[in-house]
Amino acid sequence: MSDGGYDGYAYGYPHKTSYGPLHPPVPLERAWQTEDKKKLFLYVHLPFCEMRCGFCNLFTTVQPGAGLVQQTIAAIHRQSEIVAGAIAPERIAQAAFGGGTPSFLSEGEIEQLFSKLRGTWPVQWQGIPVSFEVSPGTITREKLVLLKCMGVDRISMGVQSFVPQDLVALKRPQPAGQLEQACRMIKAAGFPVFNIDLIYGNEGQDSKRWQTSLERALEWSPEELYLYPLYIRNLTNLDRSGKRPAEHRRDLYRQARDFLLAAGYRQVSMRLFRRADINRATDYCCQEDGMVGLGPGARSYTQSLHYSSEYAVGQPGVRSIIEKFNVQDSPGYACADYGVMLDEHEQKLRYVIKSLLRTAGISHGEYQRRFGSSMEEDVPQLLELFELGLATDDNSVLRLNDEGMVWSDTIGPWLYSDAVTSRMDVYELT
Repeated sequence: MSDGGYDGYAYGYPHKTSYGPLHPPVPLERAWQTEDKKKLFLYVHLPFCEMRCGFCNLFTTVQPGAGLVQQTIAAIHRQSEIVAGAIAPERIAQAAFGGGTPSFLSEGEIEQLFSKLRGTWPVQWQGIPVSFEVSPGTITREKLVLLKCMGVDRISMGVQSFVPQDLVALKRPQPAGQLEQACRMIKAAGFPVFNIDLIYGNEGQDSKRWQTSLERALEWSPEELYLYPLYIRNLTNLDRSGKRPAEHRRDLYRQARDFLLAAGYRQVSMRLFRRADINRATDYCCQEDGMVGLGPGARSYTQSLHYSSEYAVGQPGVRSIIEKFNVQDSPGYACADYGVMLDEHEQKLRYVIKSLLRTAGISHGEYQRRFGSSMEEDVPQLLELFELGLATDDNSVLRLNDEGMVWSDTIGPWLYSDAVTSRMDVYELT
C-alpha cells in the first residue's frame, strides 16, 4: 500500500477506465435475466453544464445548444423504453439524476423527462428516495417547486467552497451572492435532504480557510455533507495549469471530521457525513442490487456485467460520444457493447470494497450468505489491515477504524485486482 493516502476515489469497482469493447455485445435481456428486479436503482445522466470547473473530469459538455439538449432528451426517451422492455423491471427502489448538472435543463425539459420515465418504469416518485444534482448558477425557485412536486426529496449542490480564494484556486468562478441565494432558495423549498459538496486540499488552502467553509456550510443546516479531497486528473483545467493538491489533505480531513462529529453529524464514509437526526432509509443495497443507467455516460450494474457508453473528458471526445448516443438505433440501446465482465473473484472484491469503505463495515454473516466462503480466505490482503492498525474485527463485522478511514483512498485501489489495474494502466483518456 502506498504512503500517500490519496491514490484514488473508489466510488465504483471495477473502475470505469478498466472498461472496454465487449465482443460480442451482450443483449440486455440476457444480462438481466437472473437479476433481482424488485429493488433497482434508476440513474439518469444529463451531461450538460454551464461551465467546466478546474478540477472536473466528469463526462459532461459545456453550454450545449438547445438542439443538442433536446436531441439527448429524445434519445433518453427512446433508450428508456427499449431498456425497460429488455430488462422487465418490477420495482424501482431508488433514483438519482446526475451529470453534469441536471438543473441545466429548463422547467419544461425536466417535466418532460419525469413524465416519460413515469410512463415507462415501475416507479412511485413520491414513495422512494430521489436525488437531483444542481449548481448555484442553474437553479431557480420555479425549478425547485417543480422538482418537489415531481417527488425529489434530496437536492445535492456542488458548492466546493464558501471562500472566494478557494473558488479561484479551483477555477470555479462564482458571482458574489449567487451561492447564498441558491442555498436560501433550497432551504425555503423544504426538501427533506439538502446535501452540500465541499472540496479540500487546493493550493493555498489552510486550516483557517477550510474551517471558514465548514462553518459557513453549517449555517444552512444541511442534512448531508460530502467532503471530497482534491484530485487533479488528466485533461482537466487544473492539470493543464500545473497545479497540485496540497500536501496536508489528511490533516484537513481530520479537522473536518472532528468538527462535524462535534456538531452532531455521524460519519457514513470518508466522504459522507449525515446529520444525526436524519434517517434516509432505502431497501436498495449498493453491494447487491442492480443499477440501470440512462443517458450518455451513465453506467449500469448487474452482478456479472458493468457497462456504459464510452468515456471521455476532453470536449471533442465527449461531444462525439453524445452525438453517437443520440442517433443510435434501437438494437444499439438493447445491447451492452462497452464495459467489463466480473467473474466470481471480481464480484467478491467489489462487495468487499463497497462495504469496507463505509463505517458499517463488512458483515461476516452477510458475506458468507452471499458467497458461501470466508472473506479473509478470498481476500487475504484484509489481514494486513490489522497489522497496520487500520481495522478492527469483533468476529461479526470487519470495519476500518478511525485511522483506517483516513486511508480509504489508498485502501480501495490497493484492493483492486491485477487484471483491473492492468487495464486501467493502459487506458488512454481522450
